[in-house]
Parts: sequence; structure tokens; C-alpha cells
Amino acid sequence: MIIVVTGMVGLNKKSYLEAVCRFAGQDGDQVELRSVGDMMYAEAPDILPGKILDISLKRLHSLRRSVFKDIIAATSEVPNLIVNTHATFRWRHGLFPAVDFDQMRQINADMYVCLVDGVVAMHQRLLDQHAVEHSLKDLIVWREEEIISTEMLCKGINDKVPFYCLALGAREQTVDTFYRLAFRQNLKKAYLSFPMTAVASLESVTNEIAEFRKRMKQSFICFDPGDLEEAHLPMLARQAREQGLRQIEVTALNRQVALDVEEVLQIERDINNQIYARDFLLIDQADMIISFVPALPDGRAAISSGVERELQHAHEAAKEVYVIWTADQHPSVFVTQTASKVFANVEEAAEFL
Repeated sequence: MIIVVTGMVGLNKKSYLEAVCRFAGQDGDQVELRSVGDMMYAEAPDILPGKILDISLKRLHSLRRSVFKDIIAATSEVPNLIVNTHATFRWRHGLFPAVDFDQMRQINADMYVCLVDGVVAMHQRLLDQHAVEHSLKDLIVWREEEIISTEMLCKGINDKVPFYCLALGAREQTVDTFYRLAFRQNLKKAYLSFPMTAVASLESVTNEIAEFRKRMKQSFICFDPGDLEEAHLPMLARQAREQGLRQIEVTALNRQVALDVEEVLQIERDINNQIYARDFLLIDQADMIISFVPALPDGRAAISSGVERELQHAHEAAKEVYVIWTADQHPSVFVTQTASKVFANVEEAAEFL
């Protein structure tokens, strides 16, 4: 397997992919990692750390091509290879490609994966590790550019090769997801659908959802929208503005991160648009959708318009559609007519699937 992995600055892709290689080794698969950035610095020791994008485009292009020649040579020398790169760079030179098509054709990858993460986590990593001036709007735009550029690169090189978008989420869990995606392709891929924002304050319901997610991930390669949850940010910002506050604090990278209220509200539309587009993308790259509709404390179904729309999209895309309906009320015709099968609880679904 040759896997090209992209993702914007601020993801810590290298440490994540090193964990993937270690995980694969424990399962008997030898996987080697080639990180383009590290290789470029090694070949040009006169360039100070963090300054490589400041050199002239001509030298940057030459340096990059030299490194990719070494990677191309490695494709015939190692059993499995992960190429850690970017699809695009955005710097003082503007937006420009990070790869060349002729060399990517020679690499002849079996799979392309674009890694993504939440805007708050990326913001904090850039503050901690990189001298990159940015706004939250910049980050959310760069993330979308990287996804689209990677997909176009994949389809431009070989449209028969799969492209996946994968959210980092809880890294210890998604490392396993990445490994299965690459090396356990006999497993089915499932998109997990469940209510999020509307039930966030109901601990018993969120616990049920967490158990559903955990159970499904034991059996399938799961694309989980909960691995990248940002819809709550504008809601928190609006509440803070009403209280006369200028900042909100949210948890990311196991600590509290302060965000400017007005800056968060500026990206509300972007967040909503990207949730809509990304969730449909995740459904399209799956074999099936498994939707969990829990019961509210009063017995009614906690089904959101988002879940209903996801079920309809999966049905129209000819995916297998499974619904776990635990509420007392009977599911509507818009659920039963799109579902391949409806289950009464998670265990019944897990046993059948």
C-alpha cells in the first residue's frame, strides 16, 4: 500500500502517522513514513526551522522535487509507505500547490487521505508551535481548500483510487480507523448518524450515543461526525454576547482555550456550510449509514432534521440504511421508507450487522 496523506498546518500529522505506523507494526504490517517537510529541511540544513516557506518559490520547487524523487525511489523498496505532505501551501507567496502531478503519477498511490481537525484545536497548535498569523476564518477556509485540493489531486491522478476525508477526533481511536481503512479493506465502512447539538445537555442521552458509537466502531470502519464537532461554538458565542462578554472559553487539546466572541460569530455560516458538505462527503465514502435515534426522557424520539436529511441522502446514494429507534413513538414514514431495516436497540443492530 502507498498512501498519500494531506492536511493543513496545525494538525501534527507526523506524530499521528507515526502512531499509525506503530499500530500497524503491532498487527504485523510493516509501514514506513516519509514526511516531506522533514526531508526538505534535512536536504537544506541552512534553512532555519519554520522558515522554509520564506525561501524563493524557485528554490522551494526545486527542493520539493528533489525530495519527491527520493520518495518515488522508496516506493519500490518498502512494503507499505505513507507519504506525509500537504496538497497546498498558503503563505506570503499566496496559495500554491505543494506537489507536482508528474511526480504524483510516479508515486502511483493506492489511496489518498485528507486529515482534518477542529478549528479550535488547529488555532491553539498554531499559537503553540508555529509563527503563523491567522484568524479563525483563515483556518476554516484553509481546511476546506485542503480537502478539495486533495480530492482533485486524487481524481486527476487516478479516478479509480479512493479518496477519504478523516477527522482526527480522539487520536487513539482514529489511529485504529486509519489503519483499518488502509489495511483491513474487507471491513465495511459505516457513517454514524445521531443527534448532537439538540441533546448535548441530556447526559443520559449523550451516554447512550457514546455507547452506540463505541459499539459500532468494534465492527466497522466508522466515519463519525462527532470527531469534528463545531456547531456549539456560535451558540456559545451568542450566549456570551448577550451577557456582555467578549470571549468564550472552550476545551481543546485537554485545556481551556479563549476565543473572541465576534470572531467566532463571523465563521458561523462557514461552520454550518462545512458541516452540511462534510457530513454528506463522509456518507458518500461509506458503504452504509447507521443512525441511532435515542429516546428523550419523556419517551419521544430525539430525531433532528440533520439526521433525517442524512438518512435521505444515504438512501438516494443507494447506500445501506440502518436505523436504531429506541423511542416509544413509531418512526415516521420518512424513516421507514428510507431504511433497509429498523432495530429496537443497539445490541439487536450489532448482532444483525
